[in-house]
Amino acid sequence: MRIAFLVAPEGVEQVELTEPWKAVKDAGDEPVLVSTEAGQVQAFNHLDRADTFPVQEVVDDTSADSFGGLVLPGGVANPDFLRMNPRAVSFVRDFFTQGRPVAAICHAAWTMVEADCVSGRVLTSWPSLKTDITNAGGTWVDEQVHVCEAGNNLLISSRKPDDLKAFCETFVREFGRAAV
Repeated sequence: MRIAFLVAPEGVEQVELTEPWKAVKDAGDEPVLVSTEAGQVQAFNHLDRADTFPVQEVVDDTSADSFGGLVLPGGVANPDFLRMNPRAVSFVRDFFTQGRPVAAICHAAWTMVEADCVSGRVLTSWPSLKTDITNAGGTWVDEQVHVCEAGNNLLISSRKPDDLKAFCETFVREFGRAAV
């Protein structure tokens, strides 16, 4: 299964990209780095610049139906940039409307809020997004990882880097179930 990892050109929290990426590869699936611009994305370790990663596909030139699922890594700046890009927002929305599984961690819920995909859903995130999720019609829970089956697709969410082990185990398992 090809799994899209959507990130902005700058601001993704490196560990929230690299740990899920490794989990997808270890499961025998193909992670694909998608961004709003060609070239490299600049990752961060909180507020400090970290490594760069090559973009494999640009959101303007690809579509949700090219992938079996979507992973949305966090970082404060990453989803804030993505939610300002109409094509990135549409790309995320398409996974929901097509019934494809989505996994989001930390601040990544901001992009889903902008895509109008959290209404009627139960999810977790970094705690500061609770009001945004609630105002968008979602229900916020403080859990290490949460699987929501209430909508058209599976939505797996997690709070923060400390939850990555549970997040990766859960979304890899759930994506595999959704593919069957």
